[in-house]
Formats: sequence, C-alpha cells, structure tokens
Amino acid sequence: MKGKREAENNWKFEKLEALQSRVDETFDEHGDEAWEKIKGIFAHPKRLILTVLAAVVLIGVIVGGSYLLKIRAPELPNKDNAQKDPNRPQVDEIDYGDGVRPRVSGERKSKDFYTVLVLGRDTGGGGNTDTMLLASYDVTNQKATVMSIPRDTMVNVPWDVKKINSVYNYYGGGEKGIKSLYKEISQLVGFEPDYQVVVEWEAVGAIVEAIGGVYFDVPYDMDYHDKYQDLVIEQAKGYRKLSGNDAMQVIRWRKNDRNSPYGNPEIGDSGRMKIQQDFLKAVLKQLLQLKNVANIGKIAKVFEENVETDLSFENILWFGKQAVFGGLSTENVSFTTMPWYGVYVYSRSLSASYGKPMKLDYVVPKASALLDLVNNSLSPFTEKFTLRDLDIMSVNDDGSLASSTGRVEDSKAAAAPPVHIDPYTGKISGGTSGESENGNGENGPVPEVTAGDLTVIGEATGNE
Repeated sequence: MKGKREAENNWKFEKLEALQSRVDETFDEHGDEAWEKIKGIFAHPKRLILTVLAAVVLIGVIVGGSYLLKIRAPELPNKDNAQKDPNRPQVDEIDYGDGVRPRVSGERKSKDFYTVLVLGRDTGGGGNTDTMLLASYDVTNQKATVMSIPRDTMVNVPWDVKKINSVYNYYGGGEKGIKSLYKEISQLVGFEPDYQVVVEWEAVGAIVEAIGGVYFDVPYDMDYHDKYQDLVIEQAKGYRKLSGNDAMQVIRWRKNDRNSPYGNPEIGDSGRMKIQQDFLKAVLKQLLQLKNVANIGKIAKVFEENVETDLSFENILWFGKQAVFGGLSTENVSFTTMPWYGVYVYSRSLSASYGKPMKLDYVVPKASALLDLVNNSLSPFTEKFTLRDLDIMSVNDDGSLASSTGRVEDSKAAAAPPVHIDPYTGKISGGTSGESENGNGENGPVPEVTAGDLTVIGEATGNE
C-alpha cells in the first residue's frame, strides 16, 4: 500500500514538472493563442494537484490581465558606450569626471545574473533616500544576495558633509538626485547595477495589504511619537500578522520615546536595517507562495502608483516566476549589511556655523570585507575587483580623508584639519576653541542643520 502511494506521488510530481515546463513555454506566447494553450493544459479535472495549480494560475491571469501573457526576461541595458548595440536599450551616460569609472561590461558569472539597486524614498520625511539596497540575483543557480547600505556611509564627494543620504537632496532630488546617488553607489562597489528601483515608503504598506498581511515577529515593544512628522509608532512585541500600517510602523522604528513605559532601547540605524532585512525575508517568504499569483493585479497597481524603475512590470514578474518555479527559497537569499565601522570627522560647515570645532560621525566600509562581498556575491562579473576599483573612503591619523582610488574629490578634506579629532573616540584636541558644549572636549548632540538645499544630519543615527 505504501509503495502504491509513493508511486502515485511520484507520478503526480512528474506531471507537475511537465506542467511547469509547459507553463514556461506558454508564458512565452502572446494573446489569444497563449490563453487557449493555458486552458488546454489545465483541462484535467480529475488530477487534483493540477487542478489546484490551474485554478491559482487562471485566477492570476484573469486578475492580472495581460501581465502573465507578456512575461519576458529583462534585456540587459548596454552601459558600455564603447560597444553600443543598436538592438539593445541605451541608458543615459553618467559623467564620472576624473573619478573612477565603475565596470559596466564583461563575462558574467552565469547566463542570467542580474543586479538591481533599490532605493526607498520617504516622501513624508523630505524625500531622503534613507533605505538603500543593492541586490544580486543569480537566476541560473537560484541564489540571491541583498546588501543594505547605511545612510551615514561616507562617499567621495566635493562638499563637506559626505553622508550618502545627502546626495539625493544635494542635487535637488528627482531624476538628477537619483542619477547622482546611483553614481556614488556604483563607485562605492566598483560596478554599475543593471537596473534601479525607486520605491516610495507607502508602497511597503500597500504591498503588504495586497498580499493579505505578513506574519512577523516584532522584536521590541515599539512606542514612538513625532508630531513634526505626524509619525505614530505603537506596536506590541511578538509574532503576529501585520497589516500594511503595522508594517510601515515597524520598519521605521529605531527607538522609543524617552518617557515610554516600555523602556528606551535605542537600536540606531544598524538595528533598524536588521529589522528591515528580517521583515523583507518574511515578505519574500509569502510572495514566493503560489497563492499570490491571484494578487498580481493588486501588486501591479501598487507598482504603478509607488515605484519608479527602468524594469517593466512584466520583467519583474519574470523574476517572480523564476523564483517560484525555479525553487528559490529564503535559505538561498542572503541579507547582509555593508561591513562598516564608525568614525568621527572634522566638519568645516558645522564648525563655521557654531564658531568652534565640530565633528560629524560617519560609517566607512571595512575595505577588505566589502571587496570580498563584491567579488563573491554582488558583482555579476567573473573578473575580480581590486581595492583601487572601489571608491572606499577612510580617515588618516592626522584627520585628513583618503580614498582607496588614491583621489579625494574634496581637496580641503584631503588635507589635515585645523584641529585633531580622534576618529574612534570623537575627542577634539588642538585649536583655540576646542571646548565643547559639555566641557569634556566632545560635541553635544548636533541638531539637524540646513545649509542651502542640503539637509545635514548631525548624528550617525539621524532623523526618524
């Protein structure tokens, strides 16, 4: 009896594999002909496993309109201007000036290996791009890596405050701001990502609603209120199903109110990134379920209203199809944060504003660890990078700044500052006005400072 059940199960799985193969072929067709093929494939009501799958896919086709019938693999944009292919879409050229030009072409690690830069833009918080993710997806081998880039990462720019989340607003936001941020991240990792996706904060909650909520283990009792941003975060610790609004609160939280009855755990930006990564895992796990094919229409609407990207929605569905039918699991998706350590750096602009030496705290990459991550996981190219290919900033013993490329765009920062700030402790020494607000040679909390069109965040943890 047991052998008979095993034989029946094997038969069903063999038929399921054959079905998946035929679905792949069908998805490469268009219009009415494709629709008729889909109906023909699923015309076996007695085969329970096929009937269930058929119902899900057919509902998806009906709800999602023509999306499922137009699924196409993304065609890699030709970013190598020396080898333009008129049959491929071209992209706007980025002017790297005298800086390092990131790699844009070469032999790929596999046939279908793609990289995507995902930027989360908070329209309610001044448009800052505080969430930055660089993702690689090796479709051929069903392996993915997602790296979070801390918003206080120091980048090689000519202005005084070199935090990466200042780039977007420094260039006025919009398309120019996004292109400038794309440039800095490309130089940081040594290659230009194939595609970019700009997501408004509202999209996170909307996607959660579209898939019927997400089960997540909230790690803290969250109790934070900010009247200036009209932000209320009130979430109980524990595992439960989150609504879209719950999800928005959870991924924005990094500390409680000072007088909160639940205490005041301050996890900072790094802790918030960890929560966001864990939450993305939970969302990904649910999205990889076949039942969400029926939600394609809702998800498409969210993308249309909240996402700007050079990928078509059909391209994104192709990634989804490859993940679901290709067997991608959350165990094969690695979420990580850019390897980093914190440093303090003298700030010309803040010192001028306050009339005494002032510092800013930054995140700088651990050069060797980032290089390994790029070569082994993130880069789509087989050719290995060296440190000179990546634009990684660091602080010298005398307080001046350096780059792994050998070139610092801010000539004033490349020279020793008028006072010495210990990059590890933040203590200020030297100069005629080394006394600080709290009398021990250190700055007190630095408030948010506005200089022209540039919003400067004084603390490494920044705003909410």
